[in-house]
Order: sequence, then C-alpha cells, then structure tokens
Amino acid sequence: MALGWFSVARITLFSLAIAFSLIGLGLNAYFISLTVSYDFYFTFSALGLATAVLTLFTIPVMLIIDFIRRGAFTSMVVFELSWLFTLAILWVATAGEAVSTFNFYYPQGCIYTGGTEAQTYCLELQAVEAFAFLNFFIFLGYTGVLLVFSIIGSTRGNGVWTYSVKEATFLGQKSQPIQQQVPLSQYSGAPPTGYAPVVQPQQLGTYNTHSGTSPQSHQTQSQQFQPVYSGQPQGIPV
Repeated sequence: MALGWFSVARITLFSLAIAFSLIGLGLNAYFISLTVSYDFYFTFSALGLATAVLTLFTIPVMLIIDFIRRGAFTSMVVFELSWLFTLAILWVATAGEAVSTFNFYYPQGCIYTGGTEAQTYCLELQAVEAFAFLNFFIFLGYTGVLLVFSIIGSTRGNGVWTYSVKEATFLGQKSQPIQQQVPLSQYSGAPPTGYAPVVQPQQLGTYNTHSGTSPQSHQTQSQQFQPVYSGQPQGIPV
C-alpha cells in the first residue's frame, strides 16, 4: 500500500528545508556583501549561497509538479533519491567549510562581549553552520528512509523506482492474477461435430389367407433418430 503518512512527512520536511534554505540564503549573501569590497569571499558563503538557490528552485518545483501532474520524471523515486542526496552532500560541504572558517577565525569561540561586530559575525557564522547541518540531516534522513522502503517494495515485486512517493506501493505484496481452474472432462478425444441419424426398417403387415380378412394395415414404426457419435468429424466433403 502507498504510505499516506510518509507523503505528509515528505511535504513537512521539504517545507522545513525551504525555510532553512531561505535563512541560509540571507546569511550567506550577507557574508558575501561584507567581503565583496575586498575582492574575495569565503568559500562557505559562496557554496552556501549556490546550494540555497538550488534548493529553493528545485524543491518547490518538485512539489508543484507532483501535485498537478502524474508520471513526471521529477516525481519518480529514483530521481528524488539522486537529487536529494546531491543536495545533502552540498549542504554538508557548506557546513564543513563554515566550521573550518569558524575554527580559523574564532578558535576560542564567541567570547566577545559588548555587542561588537566580531561577536555578531561569530554568531552569524554559527547560524550558517546550524542551518546547513539541519538541511543536511533532513535530506539525508529522508533519502535513507525512502531508499529502505524502495528496496523493500522492490523485493516484494513492486515497481517503485519509476513511481512517485504518493503512488508507489512499498510494503504491500504484488497482486497475482487469479487463474481459473477448468475441470478435466472424462473424454479427452476430439469433440463430436455431428450426429448420424439411424432409421429403423419398416415392418409390412401380413395377409391372413385362412380368415379371408383384408390384409392388416401397414404398421410402420416411426422413424427414430438416435444420436450416434461416428468418431469422425462431420463436414462438407471437398
């Protein structure tokens, strides 16, 4: 059966990923604006900005197409597994670059006080790390569960790879066609194709010469047609 709760969880997780991507887009764009005047940019900010744009462009499109159209390749399980795993790799790469930058500039953590710019940058960099890791866990967890369900459905004879999540049958058994059993007849030879009529011979009446009476009326037995199977197919000779 198709998992209704899994479809609801899918929409919920995708909605959270879109919200986190919007936040990541804003934070990474802010860091790029800080460094663009110095003709350089941080690797995490550029990678995070590109990953957020890809997420915001593809995930809503996948949801909309899956809602208004059936059979689209963007709704297939195999496409979702491939693309969402790619997004998970991009987000974890963004998080890794942010952690590396944080350890380089803030080896002792956010220890600045008084609302300084350094403290603000430190906290914003931690926010970039957090939302990148959140999107990574969302996409990785979803693709992992979807892959397990798809393997289970495939081993049970259900073609789930080219179906959408809301149409695929993951945990149900594949229905087998019902074969009608025809009882064997007692006679296995060729079926009869015709009947040959049998005509009984007529019995003529006898004349009694001693009594002088008129001859007895002809007693004619009615012709009886008995179906007799001749063993040969009846047909029109050529």
